[in-house]
Parts: sequence; structure tokens; C-alpha cells
Amino acid sequence: MQARVKWVEGLSLLGESSSGHQITMDGNAGDKAPSPMEMVLMAAGGCSTIDVVSILQKGRYDIKDCEVKLTSRRREEAPRLFTHINLHFIVTGKDLTDKVVERAVMLSAEKYCSVSLMLGKSVEITHSFEIKNID
Repeated sequence: MQARVKWVEGLSLLGESSSGHQITMDGNAGDKAPSPMEMVLMAAGGCSTIDVVSILQKGRYDIKDCEVKLTSRRREEAPRLFTHINLHFIVTGKDLTDKVVERAVMLSAEKYCSVSLMLGKSVEITHSFEIKNID
């Protein structure tokens, strides 16, 4: 995997993945675009959400929506590393149980999500979830 990040102006950056997709980042507290640390947080959420949805779909559960709300704490002094991240999943679908959703979340956390597993080497990561069952 490769990527490229180019300085645009001020603290604005343009990132490009090896697959050709581009993103904008901003070092001014996310004034014009997400900051690099916000991107790391969203990467953990994206990776985990893909896993949870995939696991539930493979189990033939009728998933209508899956959202993860991430909260974090960071050190006050430089380097401002994450010290804690919580991923709170809100899963909407038919006939979902706590056992099924918890299993999907834990498989992502412990086995599949590369981003969370990498961050977990130095950050306390917790998970929670809620289910919205629909008819």
C-alpha cells in the first residue's frame, strides 16, 4: 500500500491513495477539512463498521443501517496522542439480538479491524452498541 500527501497552502493538505482517491486534510483544528487525527478516528470507525456489517450480512441478518459514533480523549501535551477511543455502534435491522450484535462487534475488535488492532497497541479502545429493531 502506498499513498501521497501534498501540502496545498496554509496547513491544508491533499492526500491521494494508491487507488487514486483523494481527500483533503487540514491542520487548523479542522477548519477546512478533517484534521489528520480526525481521519485516524474515522478510519477506526470505518474499518470497524465494514466488519460489523459484513459479519451480520454473512449471518444472513437483515441489516438496514449501521452507524458508529466515536468519542475519544487525547493527551493535553504534545504529542497529543489518543489515550482512549470508544466506538458506539447503532445497528438497525430485523430480529437482531444483543448476542448477535455483540459477537459482530467483538469479532471486529479482536480479530478483523486492522486499524483498531493497530491503535489498540497504545490506546485503550472500548466498544458499546445499541440495537434498533424494526418490523
